[in-house]
Amino acid sequence: MRWNCRLPRAFWGSGLGRAHQPPDDRIPFLIHWSWPRKGECPLGLSRAFTRHHGSSVGSAPPPGRHGQLFQSVSAAEAIQRHRQNLAEWFIRLPREEHQFGPTFALDAVHVDPVIRESTADELLHAPVELALEHQPPQPGHPTLALSQLFDPDACGRRVQTVVLYGTVGTGKSTLVRKMVLDWCHRRLPTFELIIPFSCEDLSSLGPAPASLCQLVAQRNMALKEVLPLMAAAGPRLLFVLHGLEHLNLDFQLAGTGLCSDPEEPKAPAAIIVNLLRKYMLPEASILVTTRPSAISRIPSKYVGRYGEICGFSDTNLQKLYFQLRLNQPDCGNSAGGAGVLATSAQRDNLVQMLSRNLEGHHQIAAACFLPSYCWLVCATLHFLHTPTPGGQTLTSIYTSFLRLNFSGEMLDSTDPSRVSLMAYAARTLGKLAHKGVTSRKTYFSEEDVHGCLEAGIKTEKEFQLVHVFRRDALRFFLAPCVEPGHLGTYVFTVPAMQEYLAALYIVLGLHKTTLQRVSKDVAELVGRVGEDVSLVLGIVAKLLPLRVLPVLFSLLKVVPRVFGHVMGKSREAVAQAMVLEMFREEDYYNDDVLDQMGASILGVEGPRRHPDEPPEDEVFELFPMFMGGLLSAHNRAVLAQLGCPIKNLDVLENTQAIKKKLGKQGRQVLPPSELLDYLFFHYEFQNQRFSAEVLSSLRQLNLAGVRMTPLKCTVVAAVLSRGKHTLDEVNLASCQLDPAGLHTLKPVLLRARKLGLQLNSLGPEACRNLRDLLLHDQCQITTLRLSNNPLTAAGAALLVEGLAGNTSLTHLSLLHTGLGDKGLELLAAQLDRNQQLQELNVAYNGAGDTAALALAKAARGHPSLELLHLYFNELSSEGRQVLRDLGGTAEGGAQVVTSLTEGTAVSEYWSVILSEVQRNLNSWDQARVQRHLELLLRDLEDSRGATLNPWRKAQMLRVKGEVKALLEQLRGSGS
Repeated sequence: MRWNCRLPRAFWGSGLGRAHQPPDDRIPFLIHWSWPRKGECPLGLSRAFTRHHGSSVGSAPPPGRHGQLFQSVSAAEAIQRHRQNLAEWFIRLPREEHQFGPTFALDAVHVDPVIRESTADELLHAPVELALEHQPPQPGHPTLALSQLFDPDACGRRVQTVVLYGTVGTGKSTLVRKMVLDWCHRRLPTFELIIPFSCEDLSSLGPAPASLCQLVAQRNMALKEVLPLMAAAGPRLLFVLHGLEHLNLDFQLAGTGLCSDPEEPKAPAAIIVNLLRKYMLPEASILVTTRPSAISRIPSKYVGRYGEICGFSDTNLQKLYFQLRLNQPDCGNSAGGAGVLATSAQRDNLVQMLSRNLEGHHQIAAACFLPSYCWLVCATLHFLHTPTPGGQTLTSIYTSFLRLNFSGEMLDSTDPSRVSLMAYAARTLGKLAHKGVTSRKTYFSEEDVHGCLEAGIKTEKEFQLVHVFRRDALRFFLAPCVEPGHLGTYVFTVPAMQEYLAALYIVLGLHKTTLQRVSKDVAELVGRVGEDVSLVLGIVAKLLPLRVLPVLFSLLKVVPRVFGHVMGKSREAVAQAMVLEMFREEDYYNDDVLDQMGASILGVEGPRRHPDEPPEDEVFELFPMFMGGLLSAHNRAVLAQLGCPIKNLDVLENTQAIKKKLGKQGRQVLPPSELLDYLFFHYEFQNQRFSAEVLSSLRQLNLAGVRMTPLKCTVVAAVLSRGKHTLDEVNLASCQLDPAGLHTLKPVLLRARKLGLQLNSLGPEACRNLRDLLLHDQCQITTLRLSNNPLTAAGAALLVEGLAGNTSLTHLSLLHTGLGDKGLELLAAQLDRNQQLQELNVAYNGAGDTAALALAKAARGHPSLELLHLYFNELSSEGRQVLRDLGGTAEGGAQVVTSLTEGTAVSEYWSVILSEVQRNLNSWDQARVQRHLELLLRDLEDSRGATLNPWRKAQMLRVKGEVKALLEQLRGSGS
């Protein structure tokens, strides 16, 4: 997650200035930024910022009596080392950014969020419950750039302390990172020294006393030599206190005494209080970032300026962000160097579609008000349109997105329960999301939101937690609806987030019926007192042989089993609901979920639905995908870091319940788009053993008409490549496949008996992959259909090589593949090198008499070939007659089909010819098809006039009627 789109809380830790540590997944986000390569200068300009919309660059030092303070050689060297350490620390990339390319750097571009200046009076009279709507900056509330934060206020007074506040996701960490890196690269001359502190780090120290000098030296070893000069630095020294909500500050003298000595040990919170009081280092400048709920922890008299971070409230900023992020050179390349967005034209097309969607004032513009959601949009587009890194799933993107924003975040640091912010969101908004999914609802009223946030609240502390959540994080998950007819309602910020939170609510076991809750309480009570009661009853039974006692013994043993049975039924009900959502017949003719997600981001081209038209039924096909994805080991590990652990036993029982239900439903024949969704569920689940067992009954893979992007090819290959059973048929017709897709799908194609690749625009370069496929020792393909692909003669030369070494292929269709004379001659010359082929279709290839006759002669002499299709080629009347005569000159050999007739009889393959024409009537050259149909009609009339057999005449009349119907259909479509 890049900082300029809302990084999670900074954890600068206690390691600055120490030996460099290798990245560790257990370390919070900021220390994943990569150290510069050995030998490179970390402060060089090779990765200089491209600065947009406000910058700290060019800000001059404030006038005053303070000059250059660190003029000695040793002090200057210490400051330089400090700059290098900070730059190396803040430049580290999180793992989530590695998907954007091997050389992608966060400091290559930057877009500042909008900062609106506010006043203490506004904060004092702020509503108790912060409205969800975003109010644009008003004329009386100017916006601020980074370079203006410490400018004198309206009365001309010097500003020493600035408090920046904003909800989760608005970009507070962005500004901190930008300012620190600008200073590291000498683009912020206002300050001679910047010392950043993470309040999360300071809060972890507890009340252990330490002086300010010790805190600085422990985290910035290079500054030990200049610590005595801090007091003389004045406003040229800047302290950055990031994430003040992590500290519980007490400004009362009875709670925190006065301290002006930077070397006097005090609790970290006490040192921060005295810095903010301006009692310690009174001339120093201080920048504070915090969430809205913690603003009141600093009395307003100690604050010189308040700034509200408003995110990307202007769609131009959103579009600029997308242009910079998606047009990065590495954005179209995977780690292996192959990508679909490698050309600038393809990247520009994505950006243009996204910009048009933003300009239409669609819901996506309201979502991208938060810079963090701009990152999510870019990550999702990158996932959908580029080769996917191994193991990356849609669920993992959303889980990582939440980790980048909520890792280490407590709802309220002053609350002893220390509730995880993400766990609180899962319990409250997860309930709202689940209710929406079960009732097929995406629009929510204020009453709906209140009902889920305030359900079961009984204490003042619980009301306080709700208040904090509404102010700090509610806007992150919910946004005001901007669609006509639904104004005044709220929707989840992006549609998929509702399905993700609903799935999280289920897998965390938060959804319980009243019976389940009562059963659990009773079982826990019995478990606590059961042993003691059993002991007492055992003694009583020896003294008083009452008949009722054995019954009580049995009840004590039965209660836990009853609870286990109730919970088992609950998991079966969850699995049943998930499977029913996956196999809803109402969704059978929708696009697959990946195309639906792309359309929700990029918009749907063409006319939109009129507002007065009845609304379409809501679709929640991602809900089961997320449920499966959240059960994977990787996502469970990340969720545990967010305070949302999922128990291994619950995962095992849920998996068994899902397998049981899928075993019953998964055997039905699904439409292509739904079959891809089913495979995508297994891909999200990331459980190869589970998928291999459940998919062992799959025998036909029909994905005809599904647009097979690189991601979809990866999904199919990853899910099915582990299986061992043979696939009777793999139909990939009209899938927009390319050579890269064929390469990805090779493990699956090797297991196919029948392989259909028609209408894919595969050219000669794809024949290289097909040749390798046919030559593979595990190839099982018996039927290969390549019709309506521009293979040309160059492709035929490669296919001939594959045919020569293949031992499984018996049926090959090269109908309408642009072979021409040269292609047929190549086949004729090399046909005898294959001894298993039984049927060859080279119809409609523009071949003339000579090439067709050569191939027919080779086919007649072939030991196994039984049928050769040559109709719709450019054959003359004499050529067709020669081919007919060739069929009658010798017994045996392949039968050559050139027309609807064979002498004075109708060919037994007439229906095959006409069905091919019917199937391709709209895609073939209509003038050529019409000419060939007229020739066939003439052949039928000639043959009908040459026979006296009434049965044959009747057959020819029937076939003639079929041909005339095709001609009328062709002429009608042409007109």
